[in-house]
Amino acid sequence: MSLPPLVEPAAELTVDEVRRYSRHLIIPDVGMDGQKRLKNAKVLCVGAGGLGSPALMYLAAAGVGTLGIVEFDEVDESNLQRQIIHSQADIGRSKAESARDTVKGINPYVDVILHEERLEADNVMDIFSQYDLIVDGTDNFATRYLVNDACVLLNKPYVWGSIYRFDGQASVFWSEHGPCYRCLYPEPPPPGMVPSCAEGGVLGVLCASIGSIQVTEAIKVLTGTGEPLVGRLMIYDALEMQYRQVKVRKDPDCAVCGENPTVTELIDYEAFCGVVSEEAQEAAAGATITPKQLKEWIDEGENIEIIDVRETNEYEIVSIPGARLIPKNEFLMGTALETLPQDKKIVLHCKTGVRSAEVLAVLKSAGFSDAVHVGGGVIGWVNQIEPHKPVY
Repeated sequence: MSLPPLVEPAAELTVDEVRRYSRHLIIPDVGMDGQKRLKNAKVLCVGAGGLGSPALMYLAAAGVGTLGIVEFDEVDESNLQRQIIHSQADIGRSKAESARDTVKGINPYVDVILHEERLEADNVMDIFSQYDLIVDGTDNFATRYLVNDACVLLNKPYVWGSIYRFDGQASVFWSEHGPCYRCLYPEPPPPGMVPSCAEGGVLGVLCASIGSIQVTEAIKVLTGTGEPLVGRLMIYDALEMQYRQVKVRKDPDCAVCGENPTVTELIDYEAFCGVVSEEAQEAAAGATITPKQLKEWIDEGENIEIIDVRETNEYEIVSIPGARLIPKNEFLMGTALETLPQDKKIVLHCKTGVRSAEVLAVLKSAGFSDAVHVGGGVIGWVNQIEPHKPVY
């Protein structure tokens, strides 16, 4: 559906701005009026990572007058494969500051506002209220639901994107004109069911594909051009090089934007999404050891069986000495249980401790009452025991 422009046009463009944006100005559907609206727009990017990188760079190049960046993390070497707004020289720097410098290098006429803090229920309303449109580049469900609910309560449109391995999705959620994120996904998936990009990986260039769609939709909403992805979900399969669309209808029973909403204020989104399930939390209570404890057990020759529950490609990057690989899914399916020794203490680990806690719950319910898992996983092991090994 066509929608009216989100923002009013700025008073004028300078001579330098006319030269800079000339290729926009000669497009009839954008023209002087559309470019003035971009100049007057205030857009917030949540995250300066995989999706935030191309989004910020192209929003800046397009001439969006004010760009906000919500980001609390620092640049890590593993980011550089996909987060193109950062460079080798930025490793260890604030992502927000690194992104700001790149944006200003692309377009000095853009005002950049940094919010160097974690987006949470107690600050999201204040931050979002300063902007016309939100671009969501987050990679976890708790923040996605937080962004959605805040936008619905503030009646703000936002452009959403998601990436994983070779697959991407994008849409525009605006409860005044169509569905919200909860209409598409009323409930988050069970904890541990959907791997994050840190666990499953992502093709670096996929970020550009989805991020550019997000910027295209942002420009369309801001200027009132074309038909934005309101009520439509764009799905991209990079392996097949195929795009397809799915209609998304507004749910009259939606908890936040429905006819009788039950979510009328922000909630505890970590609890709602459950970073780790209750079963895993209960299993890990009193059954979590540190990497240093594991090292002591290995050195003392304790009768243990170390099980790595990550995926094969992760195991090939870095592993704990003596660990046997049995991916998490084999435990969930039950096929791994018969391969475990009955006369040894089982020690589980994964990358950071989330997946191993889920598997620990499976083992406890199967009768392996003395099984434990390593808090911090292989990342903790490398940091504390073998710092010469690579991390990912």
